[in-house]
Amino acid sequence: MTGEAAEPSITRSSAVMAAGTVVSRITGFGRDLVLTWAIGTAAFSVTYNVANTVPNIIYILLAGGVLNAVFVPQLVKAMREDADGGKAFADRLLTAVGIVLLVITAVAVVFAPLVISAYAYAFTHGEGSAANFDVAVTFARYFLPQIFFYGLHVMLGQVLNARGRFGPMMFAPILNNLVVIATGVMFLVVTSGENPTTESISSGEIRLLGIGTTLGVIVQALALLPFLKASGYRYKPRFDLRGTGLGQAYRLATWTLLFVLVNQIAYLVVVQIATGIEETAAADGYPGRGFTPYTKAYLIMLLPHAVITVSVVTALLPRMARAVTDARFDDVRADLAGGLKLTGAALIPAAVAFGVLGPSMAVLGFGHGNTSVANAQYIGYVLAGFALALVPFSVHHQLLRGFYAFSDTRTPVTINVWIAGTNIALALACVSFLPARWVAVGLAVSYAASYAVGVVISARKLGRYLGPLDSDVIRTYDRMLVASILAAVPAVVIGEIAYRIWGTGTTAAAVTVIGGGGTMLLSYLVITTRMRVTEVTQLLGPLLRRG
Repeated sequence: MTGEAAEPSITRSSAVMAAGTVVSRITGFGRDLVLTWAIGTAAFSVTYNVANTVPNIIYILLAGGVLNAVFVPQLVKAMREDADGGKAFADRLLTAVGIVLLVITAVAVVFAPLVISAYAYAFTHGEGSAANFDVAVTFARYFLPQIFFYGLHVMLGQVLNARGRFGPMMFAPILNNLVVIATGVMFLVVTSGENPTTESISSGEIRLLGIGTTLGVIVQALALLPFLKASGYRYKPRFDLRGTGLGQAYRLATWTLLFVLVNQIAYLVVVQIATGIEETAAADGYPGRGFTPYTKAYLIMLLPHAVITVSVVTALLPRMARAVTDARFDDVRADLAGGLKLTGAALIPAAVAFGVLGPSMAVLGFGHGNTSVANAQYIGYVLAGFALALVPFSVHHQLLRGFYAFSDTRTPVTINVWIAGTNIALALACVSFLPARWVAVGLAVSYAASYAVGVVISARKLGRYLGPLDSDVIRTYDRMLVASILAAVPAVVIGEIAYRIWGTGTTAAAVTVIGGGGTMLLSYLVITTRMRVTEVTQLLGPLLRRG
């Protein structure tokens, strides 16, 4: 089914996932706020965030759809063609992936010092940074086991997704966030709100943060087990892995691992740069201008992507995989175009809002506890840079699902090489031409430019399978962008008035975000209604019907 008949199904499935993702991201934002209040944005926070980078970035890549894109089509195919409904195939796939995850996790824990050096050599090996290195390695040994449990969460979620159970995977991270929020509050109580440093932190305090953070991931993974049982699936380990139809999945996964590797190379360069300029910026009188603001802003940018894009794409991919199996290529093209327009209705105004309101959002959220207003505002500047990345990142993410529906995991790797190469080149240019205190902002803009390149290449290569996408997508995006810019004008005016009256503190930020943001939202809805942008109504349909 395509066109109007298919859209309600996509919207309903997406709405279930979006509801879980909204709550998950809200609690995730709360988790981020509590941790930032507790550990600040200076050197100690860098040791925590660098150590937590590897499992978190792997999770973002996996949960963002890499394993989903590879294995869901294979699981759907097995469910349709195998006599046992794909049960044995799923058992073998979970067993094989579990073994690989265990090996990767064990190796990572053993070589934790090398992992830290790879991601933050300048920060942990510079003059007087021995304490930074020791604390970061200790954190890494607590955090790296998350790799296994993140992977387990993703794989169990794929089995549920293939069976049409989309909600549990989106709701499970809420438990993770609640555990870490409790850990952050306990840390604040134990330290009496004092600003921690790598020299003053105790082993017990490190243990509290380390165990609490990883415990949240364990709970997130295990929470899916009751839902699997309710769906009628009971996992049974199977080690008869040869000659059982897993060969194609392995080959596809090999290219997926190369995809992750290319991403990691680019990210490694960015992290090295962001941590390396930390001390330089601090020496210039601007502490907290490196890696931590970059990661905080990046996670905020991912919020609308996770709520909207991932929800829509997760619902679309099984449909597109079935359409490819049945050689209904026009349906694939229609679903992909519909998904792009549906997500654009939310992401384009969100990107403009981040650009206009980013500093105020960051001050309101992060400007408390051990984080100064100036450092919080800087997070907002980095977020404004990432605002340019939101739409191209999302569009590229969706276009790749077109390749995955055709079980083509090789082409995305070649595209990703171009993205990574662009990102690395521009990141190095930032170091060469920008003052240290503005490098993190430049890195965010570089990230945006690299994904703009990725969109152009992806669209061209996908055309070999589907032909050109509906030109109405571009026209719809243009109308949404015009509506978003017009809606942002009163928000800018309200923000300017607020800062003239109350200065740069949290009061002005609150007025700007609540008053300006609310006005922008209402203006956008009115303008798009007048412009007859039907995707906005379609996106809001489930909420309006529930209301």
